[in-house]
Amino acid sequence: MSQSNPLILGIETSCDETGIGIVRGRSAPGERNILLSNTIASSMDEHARYGGVVPEVAARAHLEALQPAIERAVAEAGVTLQDVDAVAVTSGPGLAGALMVGIGAAKALAVSLGTPLYAVNHLVGHIAADILDPDAPPLEYPTVALLVSGGHTSLLLVRDLTGDVELLGETMDDAAGEAFDKVARILGLPYPGGPEIDRAAAEGDPTAIRFPRGLSRASDMAKHRYDFSFSGLKTAVARWIEQREAAGEVVPVADVAASFREAVVDVLVTKALDACAQHGVPRLLLGGGVIANKRLRDVAIARAEAAGVTVRIPPLSLCTDNGAMIAALAAELIAEGRTPSTLEFGADSTLPVTQIQVAGAMSAASDERVA
Repeated sequence: MSQSNPLILGIETSCDETGIGIVRGRSAPGERNILLSNTIASSMDEHARYGGVVPEVAARAHLEALQPAIERAVAEAGVTLQDVDAVAVTSGPGLAGALMVGIGAAKALAVSLGTPLYAVNHLVGHIAADILDPDAPPLEYPTVALLVSGGHTSLLLVRDLTGDVELLGETMDDAAGEAFDKVARILGLPYPGGPEIDRAAAEGDPTAIRFPRGLSRASDMAKHRYDFSFSGLKTAVARWIEQREAAGEVVPVADVAASFREAVVDVLVTKALDACAQHGVPRLLLGGGVIANKRLRDVAIARAEAAGVTVRIPPLSLCTDNGAMIAALAAELIAEGRTPSTLEFGADSTLPVTQIQVAGAMSAASDERVA
């Protein structure tokens, strides 16, 4: 396979969205990868009746959605499967059963088409989504990345997209997206909670209630400076509501939603900008589905500007889980001459972010290249 202009099909099935992306890799250094298709089939409606993602339901939904999604993606890209030069797939982190479906499909495609296979990290894929923005300048290194989604809240230091990503901190309990879902349920709002909290908060006062900011006290700084905790915040919201209801008072849903959202946003932005300051990095990349929250984007941009930090946000269509970001990360690995993955990898629900590629990848301690 040539390192110039490869056509990569990416498969992402880490949670409840079946993502198929097709990307044309860059032909030379300095040129851009080209997004040809970003097809997503979501099973969110099936999970709504349970108030959250059910792993077994997600896996079955991926099985049903994969083939039609692949067919739509190649049609949208104007290519055939025989044109594909490489297949990429999320190996982890994520729901084990859901990951297995995508991995099985990717291995079958790679073997049947006779193409190389690249197993990559889901979280690093969210960073790679940024390089698919045709209007954005090239990604500069190092950069701090804040990834916020339903299953992950992570703060990363990215020195090199394909070779050096350091985990600065992560959630110690509920991810931010999970906290939105749980607080929405407490307030009697539908799933998914993020958009519902946003709608309710639009009519509320974000300063009405001072909810706690988890792991933000001076005593937390030594051990958990860049870590996140939203479980206590969720409990504080529940207790506040219980006290009002016990007193026979009407719960001001809009004020609770706005104050809760403000607490989450404050913690996320404060810790991200602190990481930028402490590491001397004037760049912050935001990624993950929760970045669709307008209040988070607005606060991050305003506070970053005041701190002299440039904020990058991929197109919102590429912030949620998608196959295009997986294909884009593989395109960069191919451009760097990295060897493909073998077929000896499986689903790794706790894959560390430092492992950018799985099975045959170049680690930080090696310097393996395609001959």
